[in-house]
Amino acid sequence: MEQLTPRQIVAELDKYIIGQKDAKRAVAIALRNRWRRQRLPAELRDEVAPKNIIMIGPTGVGKTEIARRLAKLVDAPFIKVEASKYTEVGYVGRDVESMVRDLTALAVDMVKEEKTKAVQERARELAEERLLDLLLPVGRVATTPGVEQTSDAGAITSAAETREKLRKRLHDGKLDDRTVELEVKDRGTPMVEIFSNSGIEEMDINVKEMLGNLMPQRVKRRKVKVREAQRILAQEEGDKLIDIDDVRSEAVRRVEDSGIIFLDEIDKIAGRESSHGPDVSRQGVQRDLLPIVEGCTVTTKYGLVRTDHVLFIAAGAFHVTKPSDLIPELQGRFPLRVEAASLTQDDFVRILTEPRNALIKQYVALLETEEVRLDFSEDAVQEIAAIASAVNQSTENIGARRLYTILERLLEEISFEAPAMQGARVDINAVYVRERLQEIVKNEDLSRYIL
Repeated sequence: MEQLTPRQIVAELDKYIIGQKDAKRAVAIALRNRWRRQRLPAELRDEVAPKNIIMIGPTGVGKTEIARRLAKLVDAPFIKVEASKYTEVGYVGRDVESMVRDLTALAVDMVKEEKTKAVQERARELAEERLLDLLLPVGRVATTPGVEQTSDAGAITSAAETREKLRKRLHDGKLDDRTVELEVKDRGTPMVEIFSNSGIEEMDINVKEMLGNLMPQRVKRRKVKVREAQRILAQEEGDKLIDIDDVRSEAVRRVEDSGIIFLDEIDKIAGRESSHGPDVSRQGVQRDLLPIVEGCTVTTKYGLVRTDHVLFIAAGAFHVTKPSDLIPELQGRFPLRVEAASLTQDDFVRILTEPRNALIKQYVALLETEEVRLDFSEDAVQEIAAIASAVNQSTENIGARRLYTILERLLEEISFEAPAMQGARVDINAVYVRERLQEIVKNEDLSRYIL
């Protein structure tokens, strides 16, 4: 994060996401503030609370994509969840605390992977020695008191030379297809089902761990190729070199100091209180979210995790509801609000061509695997963008996702016949686009059904 300034974060997001400047700036500032907080004195560090963000805008404009790209950009525990899949405590379903447990489990995997890379070279060396022992077992040398063991010493020297020759062949890959027999730990756990109102997944894990510790560790023998044996043995040696307690404590620290939770579809739990009492699936979830977002302690199998400094980024289309329909306490937990603008025809043109993962680049690359070359002219791109914008206005506005359906419809015939068109070149121009899509655009009922 020290090298990632807010301007650089926005520049990285611009490589994949068109528009939404305000949302990118807000997220970039929030991320930079995490790094700034770490550099404060200890007495002031705990007082600085994260400024949670809520993104408001129609579907398909890039809210979730910003979250996905952030996950790859920042080296911090990050998880994206949907608010609509949680239920109030006491009802069947997942309680909101499970998102913190999931984030902690993800952080443990992240730290373990980092530490595994740090000891990778040593683990590979140890795995190589174990593999050589399997390929060339060392026999015991019998010794007799008072008798000179010259022949045995010569045998040991010969065995060492043979081992080095075998090591060289292993490095050259000449033994990759040889089969060896390994003893590996059986990672299977007893099948246990737990029925509980709350924390069901946590109880399930704890009971499995408890029964697993009571039962003896089972070992099974496997016959594998040398190439696969190297990977298995290196993984086992790497696990031995890592202190799992250090991994867990480091993961919990990262979650507490720099964890980020992207809470999507928050508009689906917004709604006014009914005359018959609070709505279980909406306001109940909102009330359960309050302590998590404000800051509380959640029990996980890796220890207690405080959420006081976890950054929450919420997003929702708010087509049917509006942010003011959230309960006031939850609104106060998200002080920063960012409006995500609807996409225009010019935005569609840029989305089709500019990003590193632009849709046209994807389709060109896909059909190149069949040796079919697609050439899109500028007027074709403009026509596709115009049709997408028109259909969004006449039917439901689903943003950039409309481009997926239009391009699939446009290239359906080519994609179907591509195996028989090897070596062909197809020019996609505005005339071709209109011929393939004009009937759908004219017939609004049909366009509602297909697009």
